[in-house]
Amino acid sequence: MQTISGVLATYRVQLTLLATLQALLLVNNVTLIGINGLAGFMLADDKRLATLPVAGYVLGAAAFSMLAAQVMRRWGRRIGYTVGSLVGIAGAFAAWYAVSVESLGLLFLATFITGAYNAFGVSYRFAAADVADAYRPSSRARAISLVLAGGIVGGVVGPEVAKLTRTMLPMMFAGSYLALAGFALASLVLAQALRLPDRNPGPVVGPVRPLAQILRTPACWVAVLVAALSYGVMNLVMVSTPLAMDLCGHPFASAAMVLEWHVIGMFAPGLFTGSLIARHGIMPIIVTGCLLMVGCTIVALSGVDVVQFLVANFLLGVGWNFMYTGATALLTTSYQPQEKNKVQGFNDACVFLVMVSSSLSSGILLQTDGWQLVNLLSLPFVLLALGSVLWLARGIGWRVGRVA
Repeated sequence: MQTISGVLATYRVQLTLLATLQALLLVNNVTLIGINGLAGFMLADDKRLATLPVAGYVLGAAAFSMLAAQVMRRWGRRIGYTVGSLVGIAGAFAAWYAVSVESLGLLFLATFITGAYNAFGVSYRFAAADVADAYRPSSRARAISLVLAGGIVGGVVGPEVAKLTRTMLPMMFAGSYLALAGFALASLVLAQALRLPDRNPGPVVGPVRPLAQILRTPACWVAVLVAALSYGVMNLVMVSTPLAMDLCGHPFASAAMVLEWHVIGMFAPGLFTGSLIARHGIMPIIVTGCLLMVGCTIVALSGVDVVQFLVANFLLGVGWNFMYTGATALLTTSYQPQEKNKVQGFNDACVFLVMVSSSLSSGILLQTDGWQLVNLLSLPFVLLALGSVLWLARGIGWRVGRVA
């Protein structure tokens, strides 16, 4: 029987490990954001296919998300994160080889494989919720946001990795892909120290509902919609940014700086988003995120100087954090513990499928109609998310998730 101090120590150690794993995953993600589109542009004969490697990464995550959920349901999260890290290592080596032989097709396949690493790792935030439920049930939203805050490291380290390694080997970007194998290896080692709660804690209360029935719950489908749209809009603009800045004549160092501040905007609020949810509830936080994304569009449409790219992407990051953290917290209120894996897997599959379409379309839109259209097209989806949350709040109230 653990003492209160022992329970708190276990809670903090496990959250720290999950936040560190989140940081390593985001180093991988941000580095790929910085180089995938440019590597594709370098290798593609048809420049409209420049973002094909970006789409490969997201498509891989979508394809493996339900499988990742099943693996973790059967064997536990630690085994799942181990498998994901191993695939991440293999995908990094495959991408290094693809760029070395100058094959866009192989690079697409390599990033597709690497996407499985993201399919497993994206559930770190749900693992944080499990830890909170086991040790500090009132801190679920705070635990989710603190683990997401681990991505701050990715925001700082990822662009630096891209800058320092892109010319490390004779073939441009080959060194960047090779370096990612080392970060996935570190993730593999740290995953072995995880001691997460049982996969199915406590007795089963009531029947296990079919997924279709759970999804008809308003809180569930609104949470999935907001999570998917927040990631889709964020991905559309973020993936387009390095290519748009390159087409506008800005140097790679400026694009790396913009991405760095974008990812800091995505994850730094994690230090306090959970506290804001506990104080004000889930709905106001999601609404604030939607309004920040609208602000991103306004700034992006005002010009194409570096400062406008930077401010727009920073607002985009903070808006995504509020929407995505709020949607995650909302989703955890919509299912029983024994239903969590299938609901979480479906949610992440929806997120990744939306990201696939935004990744593929970003390169095509930039090459045909430009940066302004990319931002204008994001606006209706943000407004759809905003409208769905306002509708839900009328039914279940504004204070859902608030801790008195």
